[in-house]
Amino acid sequence: MTPPAHAFPLLVLLPGMDGTGRLFQRFDALLRTQADMASLAIAYPATPLGYPALEAFVRERLPRDRPFIVLAESFSGPLGASLRADPPPGMRALILCCSFVRNPRPMLAPLRHLLDLVPLGALPGFALRQALLAPFATPDLQAELAGALAQLPSGVLRQRLRAVIMADATPELARGSLPVLYLRARHDRLVPPATAQQILRLAPGAQLVDIDAPHMLLQAAPAAAADAIAAFAAGLSGAQIPA
Repeated sequence: MTPPAHAFPLLVLLPGMDGTGRLFQRFDALLRTQADMASLAIAYPATPLGYPALEAFVRERLPRDRPFIVLAESFSGPLGASLRADPPPGMRALILCCSFVRNPRPMLAPLRHLLDLVPLGALPGFALRQALLAPFATPDLQAELAGALAQLPSGVLRQRLRAVIMADATPELARGSLPVLYLRARHDRLVPPATAQQILRLAPGAQLVDIDAPHMLLQAAPAAAADAIAAFAAGLSGAQIPA
């Protein structure tokens, strides 16, 4: 069914490192009730694909019958930048959430050759919680994270980590012209705060919203994220934010 002319664009969600889309469920439900905005999560195949192959996968699954905004979470930032550089019909804007377009930790680049030697399946849960959720971890969030990561084969995780280490989509982001919103978590322990400034330089006019949250911003602070996204979407379309 064709949405009314005043409706917000559909929010297309590209997932973080887990690639499953499962971690969007809580945010999606709140987005619909709080902001009257629909979303579509694109889950990645559980096979070791690099960014070019994932971009092709995503492009085949983007909506063709209505306008949409792409939200690229964490790992998916370079994909979002590539989509903005050559936007498909219907794409109206890009949101980067705790994300990057170039390796956010360049000092780790020399370690890419050692990834095959790291027993990723043995990573302690405490370390993951500290990196992704602290200091906002709750039993529910920890269970959701564990469930999503359990779906991720170690070979796929290695490939995605290698892709992040090698990533540099700065030319793509700079070449694009669609509006950009960057959601930055004040307690992000993975992506440095300066990454947002790099995005603002590459995409003049981009908006920055800081939210009191960990790296898993959409999961830990869904209400604040929904408010920021609805305000951004309303600015694009002139729509009124639901009371």
